[in-house]
Amino acid sequence: MKKPAWVIEKERSRRAAATETVWLFGLHAVRDALENPAREKLRLVVTKNAADKLGPAIAAGGVEPEIADPRKFPVPLDPGSVHQGAALEVRALDWGDIETCCLAGPEAVVVLLDRVTDPHNVGAVLRSAEVFGAQAVIAPARHAAPETGALAKSASGALERQPYLRVGNLAEAMERLRGLGYALVGLAGEAPLDLPEALAATRGRPVALVLGAEGPGLRDKTRDTCDVLARIPAAGAFGSLNVSNAAAVALYAAKRR
Repeated sequence: MKKPAWVIEKERSRRAAATETVWLFGLHAVRDALENPAREKLRLVVTKNAADKLGPAIAAGGVEPEIADPRKFPVPLDPGSVHQGAALEVRALDWGDIETCCLAGPEAVVVLLDRVTDPHNVGAVLRSAEVFGAQAVIAPARHAAPETGALAKSASGALERQPYLRVGNLAEAMERLRGLGYALVGLAGEAPLDLPEALAATRGRPVALVLGAEGPGLRDKTRDTCDVLARIPAAGAFGSLNVSNAAAVALYAAKRR
């Protein structure tokens, strides 16, 4: 029997993830990763000062630290990265599939990001998703912000606790959520329906909030797959929010249904 395309894609993604590593940096991101038993930790580089601050987390992480000279920090980070004397090489987290993460009751909320590539925006969305108890944040495996040190630092620890699923096809992921009973609400500034009104019609069902990148917004296929399009009402004709702020507002509204 031939495997479904999504199963093949998931297996391919897991094989790729198994060979890739990520450098997390900054005291907060490194501390949370060290304290996460699900995180596979490979190499820890810290200055003496950072090691003193991270003492309990280093003990919990089970990885021997390498003490580095702060003037010659031997880690392949982008120039300008504020590492605070701490960097941890890890493998990406495996949160499982959509059915594992998103099968939940009628009050469940999921966020889908359509080609949002800025790691700072995605990190902020993960923080909001954790605060408002979202089941997961879902994004395409390509043309979306990957799990990186910059994203982890922006997420301020949420990356270790909030499922961030990367999928091969966003529209297919939306259909799988629909199969789990989710109502698919796409956010679009030109939509005639206000978000509170659209969410009121989803009471008794879990809801998936679908947001696009700033500028292009939702792609045509993503729009067509949504059950309804809605806008966040603004006081002025030119009012707008960036995607991370829009996600926070939408999550709050969805939880207030």
